[in-house]
Amino acid sequence: MYTVFHPELAELATALHARYAEFVSGGWSEERLGRHQLEGFRRTVAYVRERSPMYRARLGGIDPDAITSLNPETLARIPFTTKDDLRTHQLDVLSRPLSEAWVYYETTGTTGASTPAPRGNVDSLHTNMALTFHSETILRRFGADQVVGISGPNDLHANGDTFGEVCRNLGIAVTKLWPLSPLVGFDRALRVMRKLGITGLICTPSMALSLAAAALEAGTDPRRDFPVKVLMLTGEVAPPALLDNIGHLWGAEAHNVLYGSQEASVLGAGAGDGGLYLTPLINHYEVLDPVTLRPAEADAAGVRCGELVVTHLYQGAKPLLRYRTGDLVRVHPAAPGAAIPADRLDVLGRAGDPVLVNGTAVTTYEVEDLLLRHLRGHTDYRIVIDRPAGADTDGITLVLPPGFEPPRAAVDRTVEEASAALGVPVAVVHGPMAESAGGAGPVSWKTARVVDRRTAAPA
Repeated sequence: MYTVFHPELAELATALHARYAEFVSGGWSEERLGRHQLEGFRRTVAYVRERSPMYRARLGGIDPDAITSLNPETLARIPFTTKDDLRTHQLDVLSRPLSEAWVYYETTGTTGASTPAPRGNVDSLHTNMALTFHSETILRRFGADQVVGISGPNDLHANGDTFGEVCRNLGIAVTKLWPLSPLVGFDRALRVMRKLGITGLICTPSMALSLAAAALEAGTDPRRDFPVKVLMLTGEVAPPALLDNIGHLWGAEAHNVLYGSQEASVLGAGAGDGGLYLTPLINHYEVLDPVTLRPAEADAAGVRCGELVVTHLYQGAKPLLRYRTGDLVRVHPAAPGAAIPADRLDVLGRAGDPVLVNGTAVTTYEVEDLLLRHLRGHTDYRIVIDRPAGADTDGITLVLPPGFEPPRAAVDRTVEEASAALGVPVAVVHGPMAESAGGAGPVSWKTARVVDRRTAAPA
């Protein structure tokens, strides 16, 4: 409704809708997309140079009109933006005063000072348009009579507002479920889910597991007693095996629906074919070697692996220029027949935190996917990396909750395949979760499921 009071925003929304409808239907050529990204990149450089105190100080020698391509040589002349920059400069990063935003969020501050993450109407129109078109390819497959529960991590997080608007755009009813709130709790959240006949959940993987565990503890069966058909998950690294287990618990489809962050907003979005895709109409992407900061080399299949660097192509409250996300990703070339005509994305974890197993770097994504691939029905787990006293090699133990008894054949297959792939002894045991991991994650909705006892810190 707010666009009625701001005709210029109504015009923008209509134009963006037409643009995205044409893009997702395959109507954009590679050449057109390249022109769009170049023009958007130049506009962002000019915009932040004029409006943001931080960027004004560091972009004085950059002429936006001189940016005639987005090749590595041209981009190398433009400095990166880092998380430390955001912490240090705070409101000086913004390109609009807070009074021109429609909402204010903050990052959680789990790794340093919280940073401001306001959204203006221009920001939300661009990002929510992309997310709506992607989410539609998931939700439209489940019919018209849907009620979706949204569980956001906290009151200063964008998740509840963002997906509330996405569902409203698609004509789908929502309810805000906050099981971690002392005014709600898990018992009440589950009662609401059953009373309303909730058909979909938008939450973190941790929350999907916790709700299933609470339902089982209350004597109900998530598969039998709840009509959930789809889970749209965000906020944590979730390899395919974890998604499959969550889907199994609820008897529903489980999707990675959004990759992003408070500071950088929507960077990738899920689709109905199970893929997580880049959003190239609103972001320009680079995949860089996290050590050399040179473009990552593609393998024979065209897949690139490295740290993701992002530039916003829309000019709102806080556009970021060459922002180093710190995330290690794998980017696959766009494939014919995909639900979204864009490169596909795997988010593997933090680029600066490799896990060394007997001297070989692996990602927590790979370790979790290997150890969970054949096990279904668990509501929690820990993966412990250790080097027992007197041992010459590292070892990995998958700790499952007491009372969960997977088939022996599945356990044996897990041990055999994971041991061969990782080159270390692998064991599967039962035990208390807190003792195995040394506590929960840095915030209540991000559980540290991989713990490295060699360093006594979560991996």
